[in-house]
Amino acid sequence: MYGPAHHDEDEDQGDVFLDENDVVQEITVDDEDLPDVEGEDDDAEDFEEADDSMHIFTGHTGELYTVACSPMDARLVATGGGDDKGFIWKIFDGDWAFELGGHKDSVCSLDFSADGQLLASGSFDGLVKIWDASSGDLKGTLEGPGGGIEWVRWHPRGHLVLAGSEDCTVWMWNADRSAYLNMFSGHASSVTCGNFTPDGKTICTGSDDATLRIWNPRSGENTHVVRGHPYHTEGLTCLAITSDSTLALTGSKDSSVHIVNITTGKVVSSLTSHTDSIECIGLSLSSPWAATAAWIISSLSGICSIHHHAAHVTMRMG
Repeated sequence: MYGPAHHDEDEDQGDVFLDENDVVQEITVDDEDLPDVEGEDDDAEDFEEADDSMHIFTGHTGELYTVACSPMDARLVATGGGDDKGFIWKIFDGDWAFELGGHKDSVCSLDFSADGQLLASGSFDGLVKIWDASSGDLKGTLEGPGGGIEWVRWHPRGHLVLAGSEDCTVWMWNADRSAYLNMFSGHASSVTCGNFTPDGKTICTGSDDATLRIWNPRSGENTHVVRGHPYHTEGLTCLAITSDSTLALTGSKDSSVHIVNITTGKVVSSLTSHTDSIECIGLSLSSPWAATAAWIISSLSGICSIHHHAAHVTMRMG
């Protein structure tokens, strides 16, 4: 036969009570700090953060991929997205909008011309379309690239538009005449970022092939190719150029930012405070500061670093 089951002594002592001598520390709790509990089995409530936006535009039916603001009208905004559409709309003006139709794939890049008169839209359908910013009328369609458009940018002093493509090339057109001007070939992978220098005399382009190329826009000559140590080891994701047209700052999937002298093609400094892909770079117009941002994938949080690109001093903001 089995013997009697074993019982701990505590189980035979009945109810156990605590008295004042058992209190270790008293902590005062405000009733307002306590959560409202309706029942033990109720799931925790989802609290929505306050919406601090001044205006919401609801014209799109898909994800937004690009936003551009007019340099001449602070209220005029253009957006493009995965619904293959773009819109020009005004802040505080209800849902008034011009729809920019005609693309057959996602609208991934938008840019207003320096005088605010024209808007360029680039799509994964390989087309760049030029729009009248005041009326929303289509002015012309620019063809040529054999792959999707990664980005579009305007010349700082005229209606020349530049676009980088997934087919490894960069194209330049005269938007007023919808005329092809030049094609820049040399990258070995998708051209992910690029722009004219602010003086309009040079073009800088970055690619998923981990190189920065510097071009003469008139002749199409590739004056410098920046690659290899101490430059990026993975594809470029973003690019910014200083207002004096002397330095290009490039970000990469390798989590680094490098500063390149545009005249010599030499890397003059490196910024390595991030630990994941650099998503964007912004430059201050009034002082020598650069802001860079990256995603920390493990926590899905953003890290922003502020760099003094003259003294190379880094401030980290989390």
